[in-house]
Amino acid sequence: MKQLLFILCLLIQGYVVAQTIISGNVTDNKGNPIEGANVYLDGTYDGTSTDNNGIFSFSTSEVGTRTLIVSFISFETFSKLADVKEFNKLKIKLREDVNTLDAVTINAGTFEAGDNAKVTALKPLDIVTTASALGDFVGALQTLPGTSTVDEDGRLFVRGGDAEETQIFVDGIRVFKPYSPSANNIPSRGRFSPFLFKGITFSTGGYSAEYGQALSSVLLLNTTDEVVEEKTDLSFMTVGLGVGNTQVFGKNSLSVNASYINLAPYQSAFQDRNTWHKPVQSFSGEAVYRFKFKNESLLKVYGAFSYTDFDLTQEDINYEEGVRFGLTNRNLYFNSSYKNSFGDEWKIATGVSFTNDQAIIKVVDDEITDEENSAHFKVAMKKRFSNRFKLNFGAEYFVTNFKENYKNVTNEAYKYGFDNNILGTYAEADIFFSKKLASKIGIRGDYSELLNEFTFSPRASIAYKSGKNAQFSFAYGRFFQNPKNDYLKFNTDFNAENTSHFIANYQYVKNKQIFRVEGYYKKYQDLVKYDTDSFLPTTNYSNLGNGYAKGIDVFWRDNKSVKNTDYWISYSFLDTERNYKNYPTTATPNFASAHNLSVVGKHFIKDLKSQVGFSYNFASGRNYTNPNKTGFLNNKTKNYNSVSVNWAYLISQQKILYFSVNNVLGHQNVFGYNYKNTPNMNGVFDRQAIVPNADRFFFVGFFWTISDNKKDNQLDNL
Repeated sequence: MKQLLFILCLLIQGYVVAQTIISGNVTDNKGNPIEGANVYLDGTYDGTSTDNNGIFSFSTSEVGTRTLIVSFISFETFSKLADVKEFNKLKIKLREDVNTLDAVTINAGTFEAGDNAKVTALKPLDIVTTASALGDFVGALQTLPGTSTVDEDGRLFVRGGDAEETQIFVDGIRVFKPYSPSANNIPSRGRFSPFLFKGITFSTGGYSAEYGQALSSVLLLNTTDEVVEEKTDLSFMTVGLGVGNTQVFGKNSLSVNASYINLAPYQSAFQDRNTWHKPVQSFSGEAVYRFKFKNESLLKVYGAFSYTDFDLTQEDINYEEGVRFGLTNRNLYFNSSYKNSFGDEWKIATGVSFTNDQAIIKVVDDEITDEENSAHFKVAMKKRFSNRFKLNFGAEYFVTNFKENYKNVTNEAYKYGFDNNILGTYAEADIFFSKKLASKIGIRGDYSELLNEFTFSPRASIAYKSGKNAQFSFAYGRFFQNPKNDYLKFNTDFNAENTSHFIANYQYVKNKQIFRVEGYYKKYQDLVKYDTDSFLPTTNYSNLGNGYAKGIDVFWRDNKSVKNTDYWISYSFLDTERNYKNYPTTATPNFASAHNLSVVGKHFIKDLKSQVGFSYNFASGRNYTNPNKTGFLNNKTKNYNSVSVNWAYLISQQKILYFSVNNVLGHQNVFGYNYKNTPNMNGVFDRQAIVPNADRFFFVGFFWTISDNKKDNQLDNL
């Protein structure tokens, strides 16, 4: 018995001796104690939590080299590999986790629309339910600050830049012909159906080094990765018909949409200022195929085809019978992308796009046939080294083949064209110094085979979180873009046009409310100039143009103050001048308004099962040249005003009746003036106002969704 007691005492003594005390203190970077942090030896049950002074202490029988783990929400996990004997009286400082929802975001010059964005200025639903947008994502973006209202054109004019300075990408791959063609004073529309996209990023300046060949802005459209519900959508509209269907089979899905537009019935009921020999008719179809692999990699293939045809005569003060204009356009677009994640925090995204676009244009007795074949090849890599350092890099190749055949009234034929191939590479790092301070630093290089020129573009931005809901951001970047096709088809002895962007931004976000104010300065260099009234084969071209744009953009959105009501207000002040094209002197371009204001509101009336909305757009007068006075661009038009309204009524959960009216008050907007080529008997040049083809536009549609769950509807698409 005594021997047994002796053995037990030895065992107990050995156990006590083998215990090691692990202790220390856990604080944040400012020395404040962290209470409740978990402290433990990895792979064991030995551990504890810190007390209100951040102190911890526990014992372990483990020996040798072990890993001590300290973790707490909103902080990066701490780990230390050492002999357990060294884990005594430790002083541990936890760093804030930069990936938390309240961490700083780099957002200078950028608006995002998507459910996964940390800060969302627009939602996917907004793109198509804005009253003035008429279902066009470009129309909705024109209610954001930084854009100018150029209602007779319809494309995006951003911060003093013309429409060619904004490039559009689908899943990171460039779209070379994003707008449908049109006639003078009839606005273009985007070619794509808004409901195919899960998110939109609209950068009004200072954008990532990943994107090139854009002087002012990039618009990034990201298609939906995965669909889970099969459904059929039917649309019956005053302007045409539409049908869509989505099928899901295993890890595959296919979405197909088609629409036919014919404006003949509408124009019979609501005549405009044109004489239509063949009213606008168009057919478009698109399809998206998705396949998800076992390793969660994703393949998406997108294809779209559109055909547009019309013929009309438009009034012109210099032609008694007007100017006859006809257009037939065929556009084919393919986009394929693949993305995958693989070992050790690497990601890869590759893609390719191809565009074939043919336009046959008839102006009076002249005929012009333009054909463009373009392609974009891209590979992008991302590596996450830690929460605080991420590296993005990649390469891309742009291919453009352009041909034009011109035939005049005497049947003389001329041919023009060029090949414009560009190789681009980039590298960019996201650096998070803390949860409050982060930066993005990148470089981009492009080589143009046509211009035989290499351009180098540094980009940088930094953001500081000044409070729980507020932050400041700053950005700088250099941006290059080859001259547009209208110049290159006649002359290739150019340098790339370029701009430098400087941006300062303040943003406040709290509980469904967003306030942003942003100031910017853009310097233009090497812009194209020419010495004739229009660009011709015999024109002398140069890169002697220059200019600047500066201004302030303000944005406020509130989805909290009024129940079931969402509204936003945007205002932009723009000061810009250029000496380019055939300008005899420096002046503000005729597409730029000093002041632009948009007010958009939406309200859901539960008892009436209706969503009602309105949009108000204002733009101050734009410059035009009055030959009866001395000077260039020496007069301004009157201010632009337009109020639009819409109403969506849910007949049932899956049947919707939709009404909208653009410029419901019929405001007489003027975009400029055409003057007679010769003065009258009194020496005065008579003029004709450039006005919209119709003062108002009415739209009525019935939308029906058919699905198994009986809940889906097309309210997101209206």
